[in-house]
Amino acid sequence: MSELLLKSVMSWNWKDAAADWKGEESVMRLLKHCSTIKQLKEFHCRAVHSGFHKSLSVAGKMILFCAVWENTDMNYAVRVFNSIHKADAFVWNTMIRGFGKTRQSEKAFAFYRRMQRRKPDVEADTFTFSFLLKIIGGLGSVTLGKQLHSTILKTGLQTHTYVRNSLVHMYGMVRDIETAQHLFEEIPDADLVAWNSIIHSHVHCLNYKQALHLFVRMLHSGFHPNEATLVVILPACGAVGALDFGRRIHSSLLLQQQQLLEITSVSNSLIDMYAKCGAVEEAYQIFSNMKGKNVISWNVMILGLALHGNGLEALALFGKMLQQNVDRPNDVTFLGVLSACSHGGLVDESRRCIDIMARDFNIQPTIKHYGCVVDLLGRAGLVEDAYNLIKNMPVQCNAVVWRTLLAACRLHGRVELGERVRKHLLELEPDHSSDYVLLANMYASTDQWNEMSRERRSMQQRRVWKPQPGNSFIGISGLTLAKETIETPL
Repeated sequence: MSELLLKSVMSWNWKDAAADWKGEESVMRLLKHCSTIKQLKEFHCRAVHSGFHKSLSVAGKMILFCAVWENTDMNYAVRVFNSIHKADAFVWNTMIRGFGKTRQSEKAFAFYRRMQRRKPDVEADTFTFSFLLKIIGGLGSVTLGKQLHSTILKTGLQTHTYVRNSLVHMYGMVRDIETAQHLFEEIPDADLVAWNSIIHSHVHCLNYKQALHLFVRMLHSGFHPNEATLVVILPACGAVGALDFGRRIHSSLLLQQQQLLEITSVSNSLIDMYAKCGAVEEAYQIFSNMKGKNVISWNVMILGLALHGNGLEALALFGKMLQQNVDRPNDVTFLGVLSACSHGGLVDESRRCIDIMARDFNIQPTIKHYGCVVDLLGRAGLVEDAYNLIKNMPVQCNAVVWRTLLAACRLHGRVELGERVRKHLLELEPDHSSDYVLLANMYASTDQWNEMSRERRSMQQRRVWKPQPGNSFIGISGLTLAKETIETPL
C-alpha cells in the first residue's frame, strides 16, 4: 500500500488533484511516505493546488518533517509556518525544537518571544519549556537558564515531570551542579529519567565519584538502568579507573539484561571503559563479538590500543577496517591512528596517514592531527622536521603544539631551536609557567647556568609561579557495588 501511495504522489495528475485527494486522512497518509525535501516540496505544491495547505494538521506535519526528521530544512519550515493563518502550540513548539536541533538558538528564542506575544490565543506549555531548556543546556548559559526557570515558576509548571527533569539536566549542562542536585533531591518520587539526568550532570561536570555513588543509590531505589544510564556511567568508570565497578556492571548485564549488550552504544561504552582501565584484552573481546559495529566502535578500540602503546595492533585494526569497507573512517579514526603512531614511534606511517586523510578520504587534518605528528617527530629527535611541519601546515599552530616541540628540544638538548620556539610561545601565552621551566631546564642540561638563572629571574619578576603539584588515586573510597546489589535485578 505504501508503494502505491508514494507512486500516486510522484505521478500526480494536476487536473484531477481535487478528485484524487478526497480527504485530509488520505492526504496525511501520502505525506507520511515523503522521504526527501524534494518529495515534500512536490507534495506541498499539490496541497496548495487542492486547498489542503490551509489545514493546520497538514501544515504542522510538513513543518515537523522539515524541523525534526533527518532531512532538516528550517528555511522551508519557516515558509510553511508563515503561510499558516493561526498556528497552534504544537506548530510553535515544533519550530522551536527544529531551531534547537539545527543549533540556531537565537531564532529559537525569537520564535518563543513571538509565541509569547500571541497570548492568550497560544501559550507556552511543558514542551515549549523543555525544548528551550535543552537549547540553553547546549549554550551553557546559566544566566539564561535562571531567567527561564523564573518564567517557569510563574507559570506553575515547575512540578511537571518533563519540565522538572529538563531543569535538572539544564543546570547540569551549564555546570551549576549544586542547583541541579538540589532540584533532584526535591523530587518526591524520582523516575529513571530524573536519575539519568542527575548522573549525566555529574559526569558532565567531571564529578565521576558522585555519579557512581548516585548510580548505586539508583539501584537501591529499585530502578533498572537503561541504555541512557549505561552510556554515561560506564565512561565515568573509565575516567577514574574503577575497573572492578565496571566489571560488576558488565557481569550484571550478562546475567540479567543481555538485550542491552546488543545495543551498539552500550557495547561501545564497555569497550571504552575496559580500554581506559587498562583491560585491553577484555575490550578487544567485546569488540570482536559485536554484531553491529559502527565507526565509533572502531575508533574506541583503535584509541584504546593506542593509549596503551599497542601501535602496531592499532594500525592492523585500522587496516582491517579499511579492508572490510563497512564503516568509513572519520577524523577521530585518524586521530587514533596518529596517536598509535606517536606512542609506537612509527614516523613513516604517521606521514602516510596525514597524506591519505585528505587524498583518499577528503578529511582535512586539524591541529590535533598535526599535534600528534609533531609529538612523534619530537620523540624521535627529528625536531627540525617538526618545526618545519608547524611552519608549513595549513592550520594555525596553538600553544600546546609549540610547547610539545619545546619539550622535545629540551629532551634532545636543541637549545637554539628551543629559543626560537619560545619566541612563538611568548606571542601566544607569554606567562605560562611551564615554558620558563622547560627553557631553564634546557639551559641547565647544556651547562648554560647564566641563561638558566636569567630565565628563573624573569619568571620571578613577572610573578609567574609553578602550579601546585597534583595528586592521583586508584579506586574510590567508600564506593562498592556489592554482590547483593548485583543480585538485585538491575
